[in-house]
Amino acid sequence: MSDAIARPADAGGKSAPPKPNAVVAVLALAGIVVSLMQTLVIPIVPELPKLLDASASDTAWAVTATLLAAAVATPVVGRLGDMIGKRRILLTSIVLLVSGSVVCALADSLVPMIVGRTLQGLAAAVVPLGISIMRDALPAERLAGSTALMSASLGVGGALGLPAAAFIADNWDWHILFWVSAALGALAFLLVLLIVPESRVRTGGRFDLVGSLGLSAGLVSLLLTVSKGGDWGWTGAATLGLGTAAVVILLAWGRWELKAKQPLVDLRTTARPQVLFTNLASVALGFSMFAMSLVLPQLLQLPEQTGYGLGRSMLTVGLVLAPQGLVMMAMSAVSAGVTKAKGPKVTLMIGALIVAAGYGLNIVLMSEVWHLILVSCIIGAGVGFTYGALPALIMGSVDPSETAAANSLNTLMRSLGTSFASAIAGVVLAQMTTDFGGHALPSENGFKVVMAIGAGAALLAFALATLIPRQRANADRAATAGGTERAAVRAG
Repeated sequence: MSDAIARPADAGGKSAPPKPNAVVAVLALAGIVVSLMQTLVIPIVPELPKLLDASASDTAWAVTATLLAAAVATPVVGRLGDMIGKRRILLTSIVLLVSGSVVCALADSLVPMIVGRTLQGLAAAVVPLGISIMRDALPAERLAGSTALMSASLGVGGALGLPAAAFIADNWDWHILFWVSAALGALAFLLVLLIVPESRVRTGGRFDLVGSLGLSAGLVSLLLTVSKGGDWGWTGAATLGLGTAAVVILLAWGRWELKAKQPLVDLRTTARPQVLFTNLASVALGFSMFAMSLVLPQLLQLPEQTGYGLGRSMLTVGLVLAPQGLVMMAMSAVSAGVTKAKGPKVTLMIGALIVAAGYGLNIVLMSEVWHLILVSCIIGAGVGFTYGALPALIMGSVDPSETAAANSLNTLMRSLGTSFASAIAGVVLAQMTTDFGGHALPSENGFKVVMAIGAGAALLAFALATLIPRQRANADRAATAGGTERAAVRAG
């Protein structure tokens, strides 16, 4: 029984214990499938107004709806996983993804497309749920590398999905994109059902419905302000109104959570220095990672006649960014090794510096395709380091029964960072333009400013990481939690 994980018997009898490698592979696959949803529609976004017979501003909701649904679902789903079973909620999330994919695959108008994309966004908590399952089920010596790989799947799926989606969109009917995602989701569901064990670590208790509604309203208001402010005008009534509402609602929500006996988010735990500074660093890292995703595709696609654009197709964009995903996956193992030797704090600091170096290099190397491949791989290596360290830092600070909720909140922090990156980069590139054939295009200096901001965000993450208390003992206890639970399941 050297590396088998005991799985609780089903009502009809005992099931064969799965191998740790199989559990890790299945959970990582589920994470990659879910992260594919973020890049799935990028190749067809310019065509959506024609495909759905709607305006460009309306079809933008096909992207925004997924962002909002993911932000709302992630903390709520994490809490439900801790309460009633992480595997059960993981399977439910995958069902939502498959359902959304099928709705989109059958859509020929705007409303069903938005409904389908919303359902896909509700599956965003699969990665933090997978990390939490690993903590409960895997032997201690496997935990660091496995959670690093699972965390990195957020970027891996996005990087690998873009070229695949561009190829499908160029050669077949666009509905095939969603039929493929439905099939991948169904495969992930089946594999999770057959291989991944359910955890016995649960909090139970009553779900904080008021807290979930308050957080959802606050996040939706905040993200609409950030994501739509450029279109509505940053001083417009809608932007200012929603921004004010976000502040008021989130403050009221925080007060409610501090008084609630069983809060959706334990703000006292979140205020611990290790959790607080890890989450703040996650916002900065999410910002830094997404800045590259905004800059590189535009540089590759702008006309060569601008003097800095490379005039390439969307398929080429995907192929340029794809190696980044492979590098992130490879670096997850290196990240785990550094974490075991030096602790996750050091791993996070190293990764942040690598990301900053990648952006710095990008400022001077941006005139050839290989320049952008090199830069994306360097930044991907740094992200692989940081995304491997973040769950280790979180799990070293919270009780095993709170793992899913804490990891989900950390994932939400990264998502908030990407939203802020999109808004700020949009403002910079809209203000720093050059005239090209009567059209205003982002200028070369505008791209360099965004890269500099990305580097600054990574350095901010490094500074925040230095403030994280060095608690190796807590990290070690977190690493052994999986082994302890495994022994308890066997004993049962």
